[in-house]
Amino acid sequence: MNPDSLISTSGDASWILISASLVLLMTPALALFYGGMSSHKSVLNMMMMAFGAAAVVSLIYVLIGWSMSYGTESFAGIFANPFQHFGLHNAITAKDGSFLPGDHGYPVVIDIGFQLTFAIISCALICGALADRVKFSAWLIFVGFWVILVYFPLAHMVWGGGVLSHHHGSLATALFGHDAEGFARIPPIDFAGGVVVHISAGTAALILAIVVGHRRGFLKTVQRPHNLPMVMLGAALLWFGWCGFNAGSAFGATALAGLAWLNTATAACAGIGGWLIVERIRDKRATSLGAASGVVAGLVSITPAAGDLTPLSAILLGAIGGALSAYGVALKYRFKFDDSLDVVGVHLLSGLWGTVAVGLFASGGRGWLTGGGWEGAQLFLLQLLIAIIAMALSAAMTLTIALGIKHTLGWRIDPEDEHHGIDFAQHGESAYDNAAHFR
Repeated sequence: MNPDSLISTSGDASWILISASLVLLMTPALALFYGGMSSHKSVLNMMMMAFGAAAVVSLIYVLIGWSMSYGTESFAGIFANPFQHFGLHNAITAKDGSFLPGDHGYPVVIDIGFQLTFAIISCALICGALADRVKFSAWLIFVGFWVILVYFPLAHMVWGGGVLSHHHGSLATALFGHDAEGFARIPPIDFAGGVVVHISAGTAALILAIVVGHRRGFLKTVQRPHNLPMVMLGAALLWFGWCGFNAGSAFGATALAGLAWLNTATAACAGIGGWLIVERIRDKRATSLGAASGVVAGLVSITPAAGDLTPLSAILLGAIGGALSAYGVALKYRFKFDDSLDVVGVHLLSGLWGTVAVGLFASGGRGWLTGGGWEGAQLFLLQLLIAIIAMALSAAMTLTIALGIKHTLGWRIDPEDEHHGIDFAQHGESAYDNAAHFR
């Protein structure tokens, strides 16, 4: 390998490497967040599900994930050839050993690492719907199939030049025409993953909650988080990591990255406010769990729009997202599906809101409510269609995988093990030597 190809003085490259590290941190942060929300008998299992997702997805991504998502041999704009860059063959270096450049001016290997972390967190998010009751082996198998059948195709469709992108032959060009270069006249917007990450994961969580069934005592006993300081710490680290998630999606240390960072910060704070206002009106008190959940709801809401709003619009977006999710988490009680840790109420609802709302508030006169007129209305419609397509794909593939596992390996642990605690039954460990104070 040419030693000169190892040298990079690019500030953009440095920022994306830092951003990749921040996004990678989000998965153990999610483990803390979900672990604290779980019961004291399932905290280790919940954290292991996040870590297990990271292990499975990382290996698959190197083998076929990058190729399926960003390869040039596309199959109908839905996914790319898994074997074009199998094991990253011909993706990182040229024949002379020099590092291949990416689309953003720095070596493409940096982009590969950055996108890998997105795939990990997307899968890990889903496990929050399955607390206390599923086999660890079944979860790992599900993750492997889901990332291949749902995440990689969506990444290709939205970010890899596929049917939900702005490229030639996409839905946007078919509906609203293209410019002289063949790109969509009205390009869809998913800045950092409202469609690819949050809508897909939230939909999967809903389907799994229905297929797997509810926990013992669901709707009969109060199931509270066992460690709220852990929840707050997890939320804080997620917030920190989200700076790389959104601002890193500018793919450079640029003014756009600065705007995305600022919008992310303001939307998160507004999300806290929106959630706590709902709590204060509905429950007469503002809770730490509500504040932590509001942070995440605000962050999810701004994710698809972080580079396309003004900070004032970001505040409005985050506040509404926080309020919607605060109301939305109660849907599981009304419709009797056990989304244990509110993946549907937070990630699906706020992801849908952010994806559609960018069609309303997009800056530069592009949004329906920001001076875009008829073209703004077209953007709003396009965002809505993309969200529906992502939900349909995730729902269909998740249902197929979930039913396959249900009728082969099986999802549920033994009822007696569920009663005594999944941590010891599945992992031979317990988080606490003396759990009497949790009873």
